[in-house]
Amino acid sequence: MNILILKLVLTPALIGAASLAGRRWGPAVSGWLVGLPLTSGPILFFLALNHGATFARATAIGTLTGAISEGAFCLGYGWIASRFHWPVAVASSFVTFALATAALQYLTLPLPWLFGIVILSLLAALDLMPKYPTATSSPMAAPPRWDIPARMVIATAFVLLLTDLAPALGPHLTGLVAPFPVYATTLTVFAHRHGGPAPAVGVLKGLLLGMFSFVGFFLVLAALIERVGIAPAFAAATFAALLCQGGTLWLLQRQPG
Repeated sequence: MNILILKLVLTPALIGAASLAGRRWGPAVSGWLVGLPLTSGPILFFLALNHGATFARATAIGTLTGAISEGAFCLGYGWIASRFHWPVAVASSFVTFALATAALQYLTLPLPWLFGIVILSLLAALDLMPKYPTATSSPMAAPPRWDIPARMVIATAFVLLLTDLAPALGPHLTGLVAPFPVYATTLTVFAHRHGGPAPAVGVLKGLLLGMFSFVGFFLVLAALIERVGIAPAFAAATFAALLCQGGTLWLLQRQPG
């Protein structure tokens, strides 16, 4: 299959399926599903096909590092949302992500050390998120009909853009940018607009829990892709992500509001 056609089919299919599941089970589950590498995974897959395993491994390490920036995004949005409306929260959290990404360009560590730092940063972000009792969450409005198609179009456009820019950006910066929370922002803003800061924080907490599967995916991919090849590495990384996702679902079901 032509790679462009694969991009136009795979990404919207993943985003659409996750969107429908999140709509069925609520904002926290939506955020948790976003933790799966629904856009960054396809980006790495297409880069591996186009540029080879070595380029993809360096990008995977950058993407693993970028999980720290996504945790910073969640913290920035969560705390700003408790005081300001969603436009200010979005702008502030994007700035937080950008600053973290700029700083992380200079972080180069062996893979085991990087993995430990990323895990600690996600645990710290979860612990530092604002606490809202479940009772403060107001009923959510029904999303418009164009909501899921818009998510699919935006996510696909992001994948197309970043895979085209990757040779100019280089593998490490491409990886750092890949976790940019395109889909998570959409979910969080919708929750914030229609339910207030509490459901928005619920989305972000779900995202942070889901990020552990994201980390598992890119850790396994970075460790294996040059040794075993593209298809076996992606299969192993997907298995690791699903295994982690099962564990975090158990934790999500026991989270307070």
